[in-house]
Amino acid sequence: MECMESAVSWCSWAFIVGGLAYFFADRRTVGPYGRYVVPGEDVWMVPAQLGWFLQELPAFLVPVVLTVTTETQPGWGKTLLLCTYCLHYFQRTFVYSLLIHSKPMPLRTVRSAMIFCSLCGALQGHQLLHCAQYHDTWLTDIRLTTGLLLFFSGMAVNIHSDHILRGLRKPGETSNYKIPRGGMFEYVSGANFLGEIVEWYGFAIATWSLPAFSFAFFTMCSIGPRAWYHHRFYIEKFSDYPTTRKALIPFIF
Repeated sequence: MECMESAVSWCSWAFIVGGLAYFFADRRTVGPYGRYVVPGEDVWMVPAQLGWFLQELPAFLVPVVLTVTTETQPGWGKTLLLCTYCLHYFQRTFVYSLLIHSKPMPLRTVRSAMIFCSLCGALQGHQLLHCAQYHDTWLTDIRLTTGLLLFFSGMAVNIHSDHILRGLRKPGETSNYKIPRGGMFEYVSGANFLGEIVEWYGFAIATWSLPAFSFAFFTMCSIGPRAWYHHRFYIEKFSDYPTTRKALIPFIF
């Protein structure tokens, strides 16, 4: 399959513009998810485990389908990077979705996330499989080494933070909020969001491509504001919330 360079470029810039639009929209009104879902506002709701599975699945499945059904040029660099991308979404689809216990999600949120994840999976998969060219020397390139180090460090923070959040509730609880403690939560309220942002910027460095950067940028713009909303929620709800804890960036913001 030939590389559709023009489509890749346009889609990448669309992600960047969309990220900015999402950021400014979310600054005015928080999106309908988790604690911010207004009871009775949405008629159609989806159980949290099913919702997360459905919305994350396309980001994993689309690159796999492209790998199986299209011709690609072999290369250890692109194989390593594609597996790295799929690893994140395998964990989110088949592990995280089974462990989460949260409030039901609006169907419109799940539907929008499925569309986004399908586009993201197609863009990243096509870029790595049909456009990217990595020579054998890329395996020792400082960009790949640094990017993978950031990716797996961010993934570790993300998974550990999710583990801490799940531990705050007893089985069956969905709305008993407590102050998260431990790990990066000692420094920021959105430790899980920080971990995922670091992940994707690490991936962008490792791939050194516009599509990967555009996805990292969109991720930062879409989940960055959530860290601020969570931070504000904790401050308003708990009088003893740690005053030294920031929203997203340790010691800064």
